Amino acid sequence: MALKKLLQLFCVSKKDSKKKGKSIDPLWQASAPHSSLSVTANKSHLDPCSSRHECSSMISSLARTEHGTGSNDYMSFNQFDVVQDFSDHHYAKTSPGKATKDWVKAIQSEWSLLQKNLPESIYVRVYEDRIDLLRAAIVGPAGTPYHDGLFFFDVRFPSEYPKCPPKVHYHSGGLRLNPNLYESGKVCLSLLNTWWGNGCEKWGKSNSTMLQVLVSIQGLVLNDKPYFNEPGNKNSAKTTAGEKNSLVYNQTAFVLSCKTMLYSLRKPPKHFETLVAGHFHEREHAFLDACSAYMSGTVVGSSAGSGARYDCAKCFADFKKSLTLYTEHLRTEFAANRSRLLELERKASPVGEIVPTS
Repeated sequence: MALKKLLQLFCVSKKDSKKKGKSIDPLWQASAPHSSLSVTANKSHLDPCSSRHECSSMISSLARTEHGTGSNDYMSFNQFDVVQDFSDHHYAKTSPGKATKDWVKAIQSEWSLLQKNLPESIYVRVYEDRIDLLRAAIVGPAGTPYHDGLFFFDVRFPSEYPKCPPKVHYHSGGLRLNPNLYESGKVCLSLLNTWWGNGCEKWGKSNSTMLQVLVSIQGLVLNDKPYFNEPGNKNSAKTTAGEKNSLVYNQTAFVLSCKTMLYSLRKPPKHFETLVAGHFHEREHAFLDACSAYMSGTVVGSSAGSGARYDCAKCFADFKKSLTLYTEHLRTEFAANRSRLLELERKASPVGEIVPTS
């Protein structure tokens, strides 16, 4: 089963690991960070009959015992944390509904699973006063037209959860960079019951999790040949015409991914400002080098030195023109980002300590 293989690929399991996952690794290097905190071990202290605020406060206090209250330091940016302000969340104005015992237990289980098993390239924030809400940042996998990007998703657990899947909204910025990710923010995925599927491909109340949803988006949606995600294109896979169309689609997807980077850098979602600043500062040189390689004829998503190039200049002429423009925009924004990151570091430094400018 594709999902099971993905979970193995991302090293997602219930086995413990001592790795904290403070840095971002490529897709194939992701492993499961460990937390010694067991939320489920404390579930007897969570009274499902109490108010929603009391429930969320209990869960968040447990999580913060392990993770602290957060930091402006990018390298110590927690993969999982509890925050308060949910005002910019897509579902902020949606009523959470009535809390039930099963609903609280299901979310409690989700928090525990995410806290212990997130791949290093996925980050999650949950909300103290709205435990029905969640926000995730997914790093675009290496070897795909989405590499080095950050993609944000807002999630809501409806009152019927886990009998029905969570609601997921993609921060699209009005762009359609993947057949499964709509301009409207809709995420088309069998596991969310927003697309057809068979058996365990669809949501199951007893065996499906939010972790599976996030890993599926990263591995099945943000893949190396998204053109074939479109049902009408699947039959052309491995044909000359199909592969040619796939290369062109990847060019478009990469340019739109660049636009998404600009969108995130200029207006990062709340509670992910440090991640956005640090992530792109760390990767800007490698990303700009990749852009230069693509503009010289290297196939989008190809690893350095792989030798994969387009057959003719005409195959990427329009792409080169668009990418040249957005590369310059990114250079400008990366420079501004360095200034923002330096300011964050200054604010986080003890009074009197000098922060290096380089």
